[in-house]
Amino acid sequence: MSAVRMVGYFIILVLLAGVIGCAFGVIYTRQESRRLFSEYNELTKERDRLNYEFGRLELERATKAEINGIEKTARTDIGMVSPSAANTVVIKR
Repeated sequence: MSAVRMVGYFIILVLLAGVIGCAFGVIYTRQESRRLFSEYNELTKERDRLNYEFGRLELERATKAEINGIEKTARTDIGMVSPSAANTVVIKR
């Protein structure tokens, strides 16, 4: 075989290896893209769940603060107190 023919085969072999390498790169990139998209969807669901939980806890906190505020106002402004055991009547049916 001549040297020119050997160089031609070598160039073809290098180009073929490059094409195969690029194909594997595309496959890896697509798989990584799918994995990241799946992770993104899971994290989005988790964020939505946490936002819902945060809203529920904020509502609960506001409700408790309102109840405590009403009780404080009743005690200080109106002078209301909780009845003692002697002043409490239990009615049974």
